[in-house]
Amino acid sequence: MLKFFDDTQVGVIGLDDIMAELYAEGRKATDETAKEIIERLEAKKNYIPWSERVRKEYAYVLLMEYRAYVKERSGSGG
Repeated sequence: MLKFFDDTQVGVIGLDDIMAELYAEGRKATDETAKEIIERLEAKKNYIPWSERVRKEYAYVLLMEYRAYVKERSGSGG
């Protein structure tokens, strides 16, 4: 479940798997990785609006999620 700034929550299919794949590939938490997450989510039939503003919000929220994921896996969380 992704949570946006206005407290909107959106369920996404396969996000944990995608983050695990990217982490295993050694991907850093960058804007490019956020775009890749969006592409992979869309490939799993998640709907992400085409609005540039909305896509930027998704990218930001996904990047924050991925950063937290990496931090947790690297043992520096806490």
